Amino acid sequence: MSRAHFNSVFLSGRVTEAPAFSHVSHGKTILRFLLAVKRLSGVYDLLPVIFREETLIPFPLAEGKRIALEGEIRSFNNRSGKGPKLCLAVFARSFSEDAQEDANAVMLAGAVCKSPVFRETPLGREIADVMLAVNRRYRKSDYIPVILWGQNARCAASLPVGAYLAFEGRMQSRAYLKKIADGESESRVAYEVSAAHLLDGISDGAPPLPHPADAGEDGISEEKDPEK
Repeated sequence: MSRAHFNSVFLSGRVTEAPAFSHVSHGKTILRFLLAVKRLSGVYDLLPVIFREETLIPFPLAEGKRIALEGEIRSFNNRSGKGPKLCLAVFARSFSEDAQEDANAVMLAGAVCKSPVFRETPLGREIADVMLAVNRRYRKSDYIPVILWGQNARCAASLPVGAYLAFEGRMQSRAYLKKIADGESESRVAYEVSAAHLLDGISDGAPPLPHPADAGEDGISEEKDPEK
């Protein structure tokens, strides 16, 4: 049985700004906005959301509006020469107004495309950084940075390039300072997926995305990651 790649996201939160023009792809106008999603700790993840202008939305996406959306994580190469080389965003396929509680549920399955990096935080927490390649239609792939903690990190640290990895987790944002020329620093935001629960494997299909009430928190402490 083949091991299917899978990429699914459910988010519920508050729109922080009205959608604005992002770019044009295959003749389609793409709009972008930030969605604030609260963790149980009270910290907010500010997540970039993109969608086709033609997407049917039965209500205005105004600043402050509470919404829910379903979609997938997309990666893009940044050729501007400024900021990170790899950019992530949530590509929204559908929207709804029924968003009483913040939710952040991600399910990914794909192939490890770089050797995992195992490290420890200053407080001794074990972390593994994995770059996951998730195939999609038209022979394209999304390259998604994944962070695993504790026992999950130890399991992932020994995975060879090409190994299959499937998990449930959440997408998160992280602000950091990047050192640039002449000793100056630049404020940047990194986006990554924090894996909470490893899955035994996905064969011909994928299990359904957890309902927001069952998705839970990321299962990690609020200790800040060291700069990469």
